[in-house]
Amino acid sequence: MVFIVDDDEHVRTALARLIRSAGHRVETFASAEAFIEDADLEASPACLLLDLQLPDLSGLALQRRLHECVPVIVISGHGDLDSAIDAMKAGAADFLPKPVHDAVLLDVLERALERARRIFAARAELADIHSRLNQLTPREREVMMLVVEGYLNKQVASELGAAEKTIKIHRARVMEKMKAGSLAELVRLAEKARLAQSADPGR
Repeated sequence: MVFIVDDDEHVRTALARLIRSAGHRVETFASAEAFIEDADLEASPACLLLDLQLPDLSGLALQRRLHECVPVIVISGHGDLDSAIDAMKAGAADFLPKPVHDAVLLDVLERALERARRIFAARAELADIHSRLNQLTPREREVMMLVVEGYLNKQVASELGAAEKTIKIHRARVMEKMKAGSLAELVRLAEKARLAQSADPGR
């Protein structure tokens, strides 16, 4: 999916026609607020083609608000260096001055969509990992955390004040619920969940 945010109706129409001709789905918006209200960023891999000069919230402000949600390609009729620098510092995938050459735009879009697919796949995997984690009981979570830290069953039992046989049962349930075929895979799943949590500024 390619989202276009530009207050110029003729530009939106021309860009949408070009991008659809390349086989991509397109949704257009005349303002940042309309995009924020109606765009579904979770349904499929997507990138945003964004004009810097908008009537309400500026394109740069919208880009900063999106953070790493979708790759953003910034376009501007002014084409000034300061805007380009600000956009790239804010994480834009690319900056294109208007008028945009068709071949250049489509090439940049393909790269942005490929990045979007990687982001989408990573999010889906993380959501699946958290879904598995949510199936664990508090005790199973404790066992899992110690196991991935390298504790042996006997050490986990000592740490939690439980029988080793009980720990083996908990560990087996952890492996089953997490769908981990090996300890190495369990460690990988735990590490991905831990890194994502530590990178989330809202936590």
